[in-house]
Amino acid sequence: MHPSPAEITRTLATGRLGGYVRTPRNAPARLRHATLRDGTTLMLVRDGGAAAESLARPGDDVAAVLCVDDVPPLTGSPSLGRLWLSGWACPLEGEEARAAAVEFAEVNPAGDLLSLGEGYTLHRLDVAEVRLERSAGLAEVDVDAYLAAEPDPVAAWEAELLADLADHHAEQIGAFAGKRLAAGPDDRPPRVVRLDRYGMAFAMGDGRYARVGFAPPVSCRADLVGRMRGMLGMDGCRHAA
Repeated sequence: MHPSPAEITRTLATGRLGGYVRTPRNAPARLRHATLRDGTTLMLVRDGGAAAESLARPGDDVAAVLCVDDVPPLTGSPSLGRLWLSGWACPLEGEEARAAAVEFAEVNPAGDLLSLGEGYTLHRLDVAEVRLERSAGLAEVDVDAYLAAEPDPVAAWEAELLADLADHHAEQIGAFAGKRLAAGPDDRPPRVVRLDRYGMAFAMGDGRYARVGFAPPVSCRADLVGRMRGMLGMDGCRHAA
């Protein structure tokens, strides 16, 4: 089983990765953002910048697109793609802005939130269109499915756990792949290059990837580490993620 496009886009939208915003009036501008549990997207915009100028139209929502590129956790890891989140942005003020800042910090504790109202402004993006760009092309994602989807909890620990597997468990990975997966034509050892709640992706050499699923999907870090230990035979290892 694989993450659905709605789950992938919600994972990219959380705020863990940087993004940039563009409007009809400005070139792309970097910013910090956070997507809350209910799917509300907040953008923290620096006052005086190009994005702020184009978004600063009090009482009038502005068409805006938030773009977020996946950052693969390892060299050679396949990318999840690029998120395009289109909608209408409006600035938040007063108590609404303060309440939104608290929710923003719970998802993305950005230090610039401390300058809210003194150099930075929060904007809410009311989502009208969700698209996921991957090597196969650009795909539309149903907005209701996007809002209802849950971001993948594994994304927050993926890079750390993959680095641990590469540094300390290459032998166990090789033994597991030799039993379960068809070897590639070259001599490069297999590597685990992506993790998500549904499974692990192995790079098998010559540009091939193989996937091994988790059933049922993992629910938390401890669950994920326990599954990998059992599957890869890491029980008793000094380093085990």
